[in-house]
Amino acid sequence: MIEIMLFTALVLGALAALFGVLAYLRLRRLQTAVSLTPQEAATLLRAEHDRLRDAVDGQSRNLRTELGDNLRGFQETTLKGFGALGTSLEAQAVGIGERVKVAVEKIEAETKGIAAKLDAELARMVEDATTGRDRLRGAIDERLEKSAQAQTDAGKDLRDQVLKGVGDLGKVTSTTLNQISEHQKERLDKVAAELARLVEQQDQKLGEIRTAVEGRLDKIRTENADKLEEMRRTVDEKLQSTLDARLGESFNRVVEQLERVHHGIGEMRTLATGVGDLKKVLSNVTVRGALGEIQLAMLLEQFLSPEQMIRNAAVRDDTQERVEFAVKLPGRDDKNEVLLPIDAKFPQEDYQRLLAAVEQGDLDGAAAAGQALEARIRLFAKTIREKYVHPPRTTDFAVLFLPTEGLYAEVLRRPGLFEQLQRDHHVTLAGPTTLTALLNALQMGFRSVAIEKRSSEVWQVLGAVRTEFGKYNEVVDRIGKQLTTAANSVDALGRRTRAMGRKLRSVETLPEAEASMLLGLAQDGEPTPEGELVAAQ
Repeated sequence: MIEIMLFTALVLGALAALFGVLAYLRLRRLQTAVSLTPQEAATLLRAEHDRLRDAVDGQSRNLRTELGDNLRGFQETTLKGFGALGTSLEAQAVGIGERVKVAVEKIEAETKGIAAKLDAELARMVEDATTGRDRLRGAIDERLEKSAQAQTDAGKDLRDQVLKGVGDLGKVTSTTLNQISEHQKERLDKVAAELARLVEQQDQKLGEIRTAVEGRLDKIRTENADKLEEMRRTVDEKLQSTLDARLGESFNRVVEQLERVHHGIGEMRTLATGVGDLKKVLSNVTVRGALGEIQLAMLLEQFLSPEQMIRNAAVRDDTQERVEFAVKLPGRDDKNEVLLPIDAKFPQEDYQRLLAAVEQGDLDGAAAAGQALEARIRLFAKTIREKYVHPPRTTDFAVLFLPTEGLYAEVLRRPGLFEQLQRDHHVTLAGPTTLTALLNALQMGFRSVAIEKRSSEVWQVLGAVRTEFGKYNEVVDRIGKQLTTAANSVDALGRRTRAMGRKLRSVETLPEAEASMLLGLAQDGEPTPEGELVAAQ
């Protein structure tokens, strides 16, 4: 099909070239017979060129239309039989149309070239062409009619050839499809026969494998049954012996545990007696105060150094009363220190009566115990105010330490008690957590004061460092100069060594051992005693 279309394009190109040549020859023959003006000759040539181009375009369009119709019919027929081949033929038809279009454009280009040549030739022959315009037009019309008739005949022949080619291509395609179908059928028959043979072989092999596997499984089943029976007997024997041993051990362990429980019950009785004794001891006011003092001492020692606190401090000169602990605070100057009195109190009886009443649900008893506890705390605060608060030796307030958080929380629950103690007696309540926070704040204050006191010393040290740093720069400069001098000396020594080496190139070298012995040097390059003696001589 592609060859037919190429042939068609070539035929059209040849016809266009032939028409151009004929027109050129006719013009040359009529050159001497007809005299035309330049404008008339140019108009005539353009008209003939337009007629020639219109004729060629009409023949090309008719040919493309007929060829497209034939190809579409052939495409529909082929698509019904074999879709993929139809797609390929459609692509070929599109390509042929494009090539025909290219060929037509090429013919037009050639025609335009011929027209250009004719224009140039006519420009050269304008002076001689003065006559024969009518005869030339009639001759050209007659020639064009003959050319149109020839093109029509050639188009018919080309259409017949294309139709014949399309028919031959359809026959070839049908034959090819039939051959492909027969070939595929033969291949499928062979594949089916081969698959049947393979299936038969696989069935035979599977049967053999099934027989072998069943025999092997029977043998394994028998062996497993024998081994399981043997294992069952062994396990029964071991379980029996192990069970007897474990039961005996468990019985002995239970007996031991019972003895330990009995012994523990006796210890619990002893412990209950000790707890009762401890309760009796704690009921003593002096012992309770000692416990609060011990806890307070532990907290103070944890946050403060021994130089920052005083144990059993005397805050008044007119009495012998001593507060349990006093924290040293910085005064207006470094010599006069201010003491912060801290005293521990533990009203256990009132607090225990309050707890017992609350646990029993006795509201009246709880209220009475709470009032008694509140009165006892006020009494403690009044005593601390009278005995231990003595400005300016001490601060204008003191701290009442309650050893337990429960007691501290119960006192804080009393409305207005905390504020009344601070306002009337200048006493602040503190539990373990509150006192810890207070001591932490005091510690930070001590550090701030120490930093403030040492700031002048730090400034003096910085001044001394600055002075020494100036001297350090001078020393560094001297060292740099000395290093520069040493580097120059080393360079001079290197130059002299290289000069000596150049002078000694002609001297034969000795072995290293012989040279060391001759110069009195050890293996590491240090002089030996003999070498030093020789050098001294």
